[in-house]
Amino acid sequence: MIDRRPMAFAAGGTYGQQENGLISAVDPVTYDVKVKVMPGGVETGWLPFAAVQVGDLCISCPPNVGAQVHLLPVCGDPEHSVVAAPVFCTVMSPPVSPATGKVAQPGEYLLMAGCGAPPVDETSRERGEAASAAPWMHITRDALYSGAGDVTTATIQDGRHQWKVGGVTATLSASGFDVSGGNMTTDQDVKAGNISLTGHVHSNGNKGENTEGPIG
Repeated sequence: MIDRRPMAFAAGGTYGQQENGLISAVDPVTYDVKVKVMPGGVETGWLPFAAVQVGDLCISCPPNVGAQVHLLPVCGDPEHSVVAAPVFCTVMSPPVSPATGKVAQPGEYLLMAGCGAPPVDETSRERGEAASAAPWMHITRDALYSGAGDVTTATIQDGRHQWKVGGVTATLSASGFDVSGGNMTTDQDVKAGNISLTGHVHSNGNKGENTEGPIG
């Protein structure tokens, strides 16, 4: 069966075109949005916002009010559009990775929260204040980075897993576990082989009785 609506819209000069707009309202439950179409600022009704992934694996990421988006008419019908995707612009530019100090390069994936919300007023060019300790994740060809702000980071690279918190660094690799810049504490025992740190005794060379366990 042929859908003749696009031909009717084209014949009547009402075939819908791709348009740009700014999100004016968001319903995260239904995943619908309203958009002020630019130029002019005419607000649409509720339209579906295109998801990144729907199915056994779901990715939910509702847009902010003020985000710039593309609208695509369904079958050329200007009354029924899908908000296809948000786009970066001069106000909302791509974020800079705390791991590399650069924006994500081709073949990489950068996820950052707390970047600062877009302006709610379409005449403004001031984005919201960015969070200083928001979580992020950056996947490159060689490493997986994650963290919260630029003080707490985790890196998986070259057969090692490294964590940094302030001036303390902990590294797990094939050669073992190393901690520098801070103390190691535990409320349980520490063992080297079968030797307990809290339960071992000191021998006096078999010339008498062994000492008791370490003094707590």
